[in-house]
Amino acid sequence: MNRLHASTNNGYGANKKTDEQPYHDKSDLESKYIWGMTDLVDDEKPDPSFSRRFEPRKRALNQRNRLIRLGLFIIISVALLVLFFFPSTRHLSLSSTPTPPVFDSDIETLRYYDLEDVQGTSVGWEREERVLLCTPLRDAAPHLPMFFAHLRNFTYPHHLIDLAFLVSDSKDETEQMLTDMLEALQADPDPTQPYGEISVIHKDFGQAVGQDVDNRHGFAAQASRRKLMARARNWLLSAALRPYHSWVYWRDADVETCPFTIIEDLMRHDRDIIVPNIWRPLPDWLGGEQPYDLNSWQESETAIALAETLDEDAVIVEGYAEYATWRPHLAYLRDPYGDPDVEMELDGIGGVSILAKARVSRAGVHFPAFSFERHAETEGFGKMARRMKFSVVGLPHYTVWHLYEPSVDDIRHMEEMEAEKREREQQEKELAELSKKVSDSFQQVDLQWQKDKLAISGTKPDVDPKLEKKPTNKEGVKRIPVDDAKNPFVSLRQARAAVED
Repeated sequence: MNRLHASTNNGYGANKKTDEQPYHDKSDLESKYIWGMTDLVDDEKPDPSFSRRFEPRKRALNQRNRLIRLGLFIIISVALLVLFFFPSTRHLSLSSTPTPPVFDSDIETLRYYDLEDVQGTSVGWEREERVLLCTPLRDAAPHLPMFFAHLRNFTYPHHLIDLAFLVSDSKDETEQMLTDMLEALQADPDPTQPYGEISVIHKDFGQAVGQDVDNRHGFAAQASRRKLMARARNWLLSAALRPYHSWVYWRDADVETCPFTIIEDLMRHDRDIIVPNIWRPLPDWLGGEQPYDLNSWQESETAIALAETLDEDAVIVEGYAEYATWRPHLAYLRDPYGDPDVEMELDGIGGVSILAKARVSRAGVHFPAFSFERHAETEGFGKMARRMKFSVVGLPHYTVWHLYEPSVDDIRHMEEMEAEKREREQQEKELAELSKKVSDSFQQVDLQWQKDKLAISGTKPDVDPKLEKKPTNKEGVKRIPVDDAKNPFVSLRQARAAVED
């Protein structure tokens, strides 16, 4: 077998192996690795990279996509934070065209309320307990300025009071006037004036009874009217009461005089339901003052027996001869000098001014729009609360004054008094004119009698020069028969006859 010897022409060492002969010398392989020499077999193998199609590098494109995704994530995160911490921005729109409401964005996914914290205490202004003030309105435009004057003067922190109004069956400008006055109140520069949340609700109930005194207080309209008023109160309360309210204060718009501290004064008693005594001022010719609200009373045996004789849908109302209940009324127990903190337990209550804990309504007590134990509305509210073991009291010596509204009889009586006054003034004027005419027409004889008396006695008269003036009209003088020396003119009729003669 021939061997190939080393030669300077081929450039390989003498010990170079052939292609068919494998390497068995370990030292030879290590030397090739150290010097970076590839095996001839590897050199002759085709490079696999030449068989693939050319593709550009994607590193820059991948990095750009990653930055875009990161930016979108940051924008979405910031938007969610803004919506969470500033809920009012949900309603902002960049376009002037109206967009359909998105109800899902207005609903918070989770709300938690602990009703144990809103039970109502005697020091609610210190514990920052929220009060819901409810006022039903119907054709109340003349009373709104007076009502808002009371709102501005309340001493309970205004930001803790939420206002709720129900405007129903009104034919005047009550709703528009209410809106304007509320906007002015909330925009007051005094930081203590604006109130909390305000709700204005419109709901008609088909009330056909007029708003004048005789229609509102007429006996025939009482049952139907009070049932509709109960529906209105329930609608208002169900729409405005929130889980964070501790108290509900019902207030009529036609209250004329009321202590500014009434909410705190009533709250201090820490009762479930409490009402003041309601009176109204009267003209002097009617007595000066009068009990107004007779719906606050204690139950009596006579009234219980009367209720058993009435129909199922009948409604007993106080102050009418048709229903003689002989109940003790809160209004008739008033002492102007009595202790205003004295309490009286009640069964029925009036609706002019009521302070109740919100838990009473949450427990199910409402204003019956039907005959509940022969009562409806506020009187039924008091009866239902007593049935459910809530405390219901009134303050006989704590007075709130209702606006005086004259009835038809009062107006007729005032017209008669005004006519009598005009007639009396006319008679006095005519008598004064006749007296002046008589004094100018007749000669005064007192001076002549004085002279004659002095002449008889022989003394010289000391006459005032002013009395020396003689009357210019001596002709046609006629004496008038005098029955009484102290009364020169017996009557106006005789004086007139004498002048005519």
